Amino acid sequence: MEPETREELLSAAERYAETVPIAVDLDAVEWECSDRAVRRAGACLYDRRAARVTIRLTWDAYRSFGWDEFTGTIRHELVHAWEFQRFGESGHGPRFAEKARELDAPRHCRSFTDARLRLVCSSCDWDARRFRASKAVKRPERRRCGNCGARYRVEHVESGRRWRTHAGYLVARRKLGNDW
Repeated sequence: MEPETREELLSAAERYAETVPIAVDLDAVEWECSDRAVRRAGACLYDRRAARVTIRLTWDAYRSFGWDEFTGTIRHELVHAWEFQRFGESGHGPRFAEKARELDAPRHCRSFTDARLRLVCSSCDWDARRFRASKAVKRPERRRCGNCGARYRVEHVESGRRWRTHAGYLVARRKLGNDW
């Protein structure tokens, strides 16, 4: 039976982790559930002083993926835990890739939501997705295209509203109201 609550998800993830063939001290791992994350399915945090790892799983990602796919996210985060416990650091580099391959874990977890905002270059085909109102979204006049250096515009994907300045952002935010 698939987990139906956050608590059940965390319990199932802990039980599942015990079956994954990786040298992680699971007694030094804490499990949390996130309701805030909008693009990452999981996160692995390391407290060097306490030598503790926290694996934070995203509830909405689990609901979007289902248990079978989400076990890949759990394996992915366990690879981070392994790296933290063994090397004191973790990333998505060659060492991570090799261990992820051994465990049939994705090197990068797919997004489970569509970006709400896009940065679009006025000169080339560069664009970037944004899930939150970052500095680049709020003050696009202070930034340049990541590819050619030209100015870009910001688009609110659902409404199609566009802006190139902070004033434009404020107008869009006010006009969209609860639809932001």
